[in-house]
This record gives sequence, C-alpha cells and structure tokens, in this order.
Amino acid sequence: MGAYLTLFGTSFLSATVLPGASEIALAALLYKGYDPWVLWGIATFANSLGSLVNWVLGRYLLHHQDKRWFPIQPDRLATAERWFERRGVWALTLAWVPVVGDGLTFVAGLLRTPLMVFLGLVAVGKAARYAVVVLLLPWG
Repeated sequence: MGAYLTLFGTSFLSATVLPGASEIALAALLYKGYDPWVLWGIATFANSLGSLVNWVLGRYLLHHQDKRWFPIQPDRLATAERWFERRGVWALTLAWVPVVGDGLTFVAGLLRTPLMVFLGLVAVGKAARYAVVVLLLPWG
C-alpha cells in the first residue's frame, strides 16, 4: 500500500508547480513487480488530479487580476489567452509536458475551460504518457 501511495503522491506533485519524478517512481515500481496497469491507473489519476489543482487555481486567481500581486501581467495574460484560443482545447492533451503542461492547465482555468472538457483531454494525454512508460520498460 505504501508504494501505491508514494506513486500517487509523486504523480500528483509532478502535475503541479512542485517538482516530481513520477516516471521514475513508476519505473521503480514496475521493476519491483507491481501490477503495471494498476500503477498506470494510479499515476494517470493522481497526475490528472494535480492538473485539476492548477485549473482551480487559475479560475480562482482570475478574480484577483486587478490586484498588484497577481502573478501574470495583463499583456502576458492576453498573450496566453490568444495562444490557447488559437491552438484550442486540444492543446490540453500536452498537459504532461514538463513545465509547459503546468502553464497550460493554469491558463485553462484562467480562461474557464469547461471542467469536463479539461479533465477528459488532460487525462487522455497523461494516460498516453504513462502507457508509453509502462509499455517501453521491461517488467514482470
């Protein structure tokens, strides 16, 4: 149970602005003989949940965009909005990309991407990434 919780925590944190190494944790547990598809499911779910935190923060912080402490300048916010709208919500399938993915999920919240659309696209991208890790590594 501890190994699964560790993978959950690592995968969750990897999707936020905090550093994580979910692929390394997944690979280590694969080598130890844990069920690869259970690991895939845990990593996918936890990493998607971490991205949801970014989306919620984006939605909440938009209410404070006129405050001096708001982390994104109005011109940069407008640029991010145009970029996201030009590429469309399908860009969320790239939420797994390090650094870029965190920003995508945050901007999706700022721009009020519908929750179910957000979760579906983010989960598809993250599931594919972890499936590649599971399929490429020798296990069991």
